[in-house]
Amino acid sequence: MIYKIVKYGDPILEKPTEPVTEFDDKLAKLVDDMWETMYEAHGVGLAAPQIGISKRLTVVDCSFKEDPKAKYVLVNPKIISTEGKQTGSEGCLSLPEIRADVTRAMKCTVRAQDVKGKTFEVTGEELLSRCLQHEIDHLDGKLFIFRISALKRDLLLRKIRKLQKAGEW
Repeated sequence: MIYKIVKYGDPILEKPTEPVTEFDDKLAKLVDDMWETMYEAHGVGLAAPQIGISKRLTVVDCSFKEDPKAKYVLVNPKIISTEGKQTGSEGCLSLPEIRADVTRAMKCTVRAQDVKGKTFEVTGEELLSRCLQHEIDHLDGKLFIFRISALKRDLLLRKIRKLQKAGEW
């Protein structure tokens, strides 16, 4: 099932999520639906709040279906270490047409559970590091536009308000 992606302005995007406690068929189905929704929207990551579900769950595939080993289901993820810095352009399925340069850690290690509840760690560098941090931000109720300067954020928020008034958001 393909979910509708929640856009900026919906309060669920700015609230911390609830931990996942049940690792059952319902969770597995939700994960499958999240993959389908993310690929349909041409994204490389999707967090549960982006489809209106306040659960600590995200999927990431920076290869966009090219490498099955690059697909990660992260349940209850937590960043346990970061190294270095990188600045690069980010976008978000919940902020269509909006991009901005964001500074994040160059390398990041995350501890999470898989869809069955087994704990694992993943270390990402460059794009994977950026994706992991971006998606975990969603689970903490943070959007990338709040990691940029106030001036740039105000310009982007003005653009969004114009689109909302025009009925295009």
